[in-house]
Amino acid sequence: MLPLLCLALLLSTLIPSHGLPNGAPTSVCESMLPFHGGGIPPLTTNSPFKLTPQSSVIGSGQTLRLDIESFPANIVFKGYMIQARAAAPPNNIVGRFESTDSTAIKLIDCQAEGDTATHTSTSPKQELTLEWTAPDNFVGEVIFNSTIAQDYDKFWVGLPSEPVRVVASSTTVAPGTVSTKRTTTTTTVPPYRPPATSAPVAGDPIYEACGQSKGCFGFPEGCVESKNCRAVATIAVMGARYVFEMKAGHNSPAYVALGLSDDAKMGEDSVIECVPEQGTVNAYASWTTVGPYGSTRLGVPQNIFQVLEKSYNDGVIYCKVERDATSTVKGKKFDLVNDKFHLLIAAGSSVESTNVNYHDIGRHVSGSPQSLAEVGPVQGSSKLLLRLHGAFMITAWIGTASLGILLARYFRQTWVGSQMCGKDQWFAWHRFLMVVTWALTVAGIVVIFVEIGGWSQVRNPHAILGMVTTVLCFLQPLGAFFRPHPGSSKRPIFNWLHWLGGNLAHVIAIVAIFFAVQLQKAELPEWMDFILVAFVAFHVFMHLIFSIGGCVSERRSGQRVTSFPMADMTPSRNSVSSSERKQDAAFSGFRKSMLFLYILIVLGLVIAMVVIVVLAPIEAAYNNIKDQIMN
Repeated sequence: MLPLLCLALLLSTLIPSHGLPNGAPTSVCESMLPFHGGGIPPLTTNSPFKLTPQSSVIGSGQTLRLDIESFPANIVFKGYMIQARAAAPPNNIVGRFESTDSTAIKLIDCQAEGDTATHTSTSPKQELTLEWTAPDNFVGEVIFNSTIAQDYDKFWVGLPSEPVRVVASSTTVAPGTVSTKRTTTTTTVPPYRPPATSAPVAGDPIYEACGQSKGCFGFPEGCVESKNCRAVATIAVMGARYVFEMKAGHNSPAYVALGLSDDAKMGEDSVIECVPEQGTVNAYASWTTVGPYGSTRLGVPQNIFQVLEKSYNDGVIYCKVERDATSTVKGKKFDLVNDKFHLLIAAGSSVESTNVNYHDIGRHVSGSPQSLAEVGPVQGSSKLLLRLHGAFMITAWIGTASLGILLARYFRQTWVGSQMCGKDQWFAWHRFLMVVTWALTVAGIVVIFVEIGGWSQVRNPHAILGMVTTVLCFLQPLGAFFRPHPGSSKRPIFNWLHWLGGNLAHVIAIVAIFFAVQLQKAELPEWMDFILVAFVAFHVFMHLIFSIGGCVSERRSGQRVTSFPMADMTPSRNSVSSSERKQDAAFSGFRKSMLFLYILIVLGLVIAMVVIVVLAPIEAAYNNIKDQIMN
């Protein structure tokens, strides 16, 4: 018998404890610290759980109801321990709990009978209501302290409730100070403040040993170095084991996923998804599809990986999986030992039962295929074509198109005193600027199609607006080439269509640029919208200045030099009367000054926006550093 007892004691020290399924013991009444094997410390992050009293004032000897709730509501907890302590020193435990539900509430005696409530089992719970009775001879404030365990290794200690004031039963409570029904709670969770003796919180461990014993990859660019990625993945090869980590916590992600691809584009890729569900994180294998773009878990073997670790705290998803060195998915073999792969990491805000939805939080692709055993820095794919697309379109529609339209509107009747290449100055410059606009637009469309490899799947009207602009822009020079003679009866129709097409393309292009700022892939700062608004305001203001100045000049001279005749928008030099030329001379100084001012400011705005587009990753890196400092 003695050897058997010794063996049992030895095994009890080797096998880790999995908590106390029947509630907390009296030995932890003061510390409220769960006795979990291995010395697991409590979490110091904001807890998703909150203890909410249903009244802020009660009388001595009266009963108060308390709710344990989670935010968001689908997070479950398995264990708890609650005490009511006097706010004034020596902070004794006061009152007693009622055993209203023997299946979920167990009372233990710490300083008095039934003064502490704990769980009866570790079955998952989403909400729980307890009843506490204030002492007959107590008056003052109490605070309910709680320990809540989401899982064996995830628990929070010392979560305080809002103070509750206990008044003498004979005291008349002022109307409105006592809630007669359950109060509406908010999603603000009281932070757990560790004792002064606690060690400082270490940096995020997922970034440890990046580039040394594991490869790390995330977005935005440069986030691994600053240790503040929206989503990050790591790859570590330990002999024949291939271990992947994934983490995302920006903008409340609904999933984070890592794909292995033989090219840098989405389609026919093997993916591991980490999805928070019912307060925990589940991992799935999935497959990306083309036509339409998407992903699915249907028909994908789920036994090609094993989950090693997982957590979901404060909206941050984390999982660690070990993937088989060789696997076959949808008839395609993935040999992690001998083959090289592009890495695709993505995060999004919505999922469905059999797939994740569009990666609206972000997506990044490695620049070149590489062996997973390589531990050096993983470089993202080049975004040169994307930057060129933005630079071309801004230069075309903020710069050259705006200036060309302004010249045609306000200088066609006055800038006719000299010619260039046999044409009036306004027409020569207008044609040159619009040809540049056309060329830059076509070039921008070509490079973005090469970059994306097809039609954009982003739920943003930028792409369709850009195509409408391109079609209108492409038709303008064709219509101009076949325009009727100035004396033709059809010339006014052409003039109206040409004016409408040009202005419509300009307006749609500016709207498309506004929508481009919202594209995650563009990585543009939100404050670029203010620059675009400034341009639109300035452009409209200059139109008003030219129109008002022209009207004032016409009144003085009696001649209409800013009229908009659709019969002939390109009068010859000989058709201009001497009085109109005098008017041109009288008004040319003002026009030239305003035109020079317009060119300078628009040129400055174009250069600023092009620089922002080309150097957008610097803004992302700056935001990462700022977030680190704030945290």
